[in-house]
Amino acid sequence: MVNWLKGLAAGALLLAPAGALAQDSDSPCPFSGVLCLFEGTDYTGEVWNVRSITPGVGVCVNLPEHGWEDRAYSAINTGDYYASLFLNEDCVGGPHPVDPHSGQSTLPFQPKSVWVY
Repeated sequence: MVNWLKGLAAGALLLAPAGALAQDSDSPCPFSGVLCLFEGTDYTGEVWNVRSITPGVGVCVNLPEHGWEDRAYSAINTGDYYASLFLNEDCVGGPHPVDPHSGQSTLPFQPKSVWVY
């Protein structure tokens, strides 16, 4: 990936800390407008969430750079746009979509990158 593009991608994502972007505290993903990834199937285990800083502008996020390589086994997308999971870094080898406002209790593979809006 071209260096300026890496910088753009790094600057275009927001890692929402726990408690930020509160949505529904009863949901396993209590944040609005994010893609939540879970270490376990059925939305269990540690959760990590990501979204673009600029809503509607997509960005590719490489999961190994954030300690999430081969860790995601389920996902919830609370955003208004599709999120996509990829077999490889740099959003190559897919995509496997996660519909807006939906979840997948078991992913068909453990993604190495995601595309979020």
